[in-house]
Amino acid sequence: MTSIAVTGKGGTGKTVISAMLIKFLSESKKVLAIDADPASSLPLALGVKIKRTIGDIREEIAAPSRIPFYESVPIDMMLDQKIGEILVKTPTFSLLAMGRSEGPGCYCLINDILRHAIDKFSSKFEAIVIDCEAGLEHLSRRTMRNIDVMLIVSDPTVRGIKTAETIKNISNSLEIGFSHIYLVLNKVTDELEFFNEMIEKTGIELIGVVPEDENIHRHDLIGRPITDLPDDSPSVIAVRKIFNRLLDAKIL
Repeated sequence: MTSIAVTGKGGTGKTVISAMLIKFLSESKKVLAIDADPASSLPLALGVKIKRTIGDIREEIAAPSRIPFYESVPIDMMLDQKIGEILVKTPTFSLLAMGRSEGPGCYCLINDILRHAIDKFSSKFEAIVIDCEAGLEHLSRRTMRNIDVMLIVSDPTVRGIKTAETIKNISNSLEIGFSHIYLVLNKVTDELEFFNEMIEKTGIELIGVVPEDENIHRHDLIGRPITDLPDDSPSVIAVRKIFNRLLDAKIL
């Protein structure tokens, strides 16, 4: 089983990259897509409707009077059942969404359930793609532990590349098991040469550059799935090249 975590600062296009990778992987593998962002934008990018999320399970645990949790049933078994109920299955992949709680409060329980789901269901799939929330929350909460590939997505900005470097440093300090860490530079026009030296200093290998793509804006405007982008779209061609590089390196 191969696991890929897609992370980076907000607004860099992590969900777009995640959706394309899920599409490509699903062509030959049994894939579990995990939307680990409370904003839950991955389902729309994949053209999937979700009815319940891990956040809903959290609410049931917090208010057991809604749906009783029986003391005679082990909590792990109960969680497995409820996670199975919210798992959305499509002909090409399955999807699990983190969601959010109904009110204010700590996300600790939601993250614990998500971590349990990743540990429990990983063996049933050939590949897992995790679309992480913006920033460093999943790293600091240790939601992700052992991941084969971390793709850090940055836009062509100093802040984005510095955030990528910070993510790499924090993952190292937390001793999170990543076999491979790569940088994807997204939404690029013609400024790449300006950032070459800065990227090199991060110590993160640049695995690919994805150009700005008007087709993405058009799909977002009308709420059309990213996975419906034409094969000749500049972004699709670029992410396919990244995917093929991972294949050629026998990482996937």
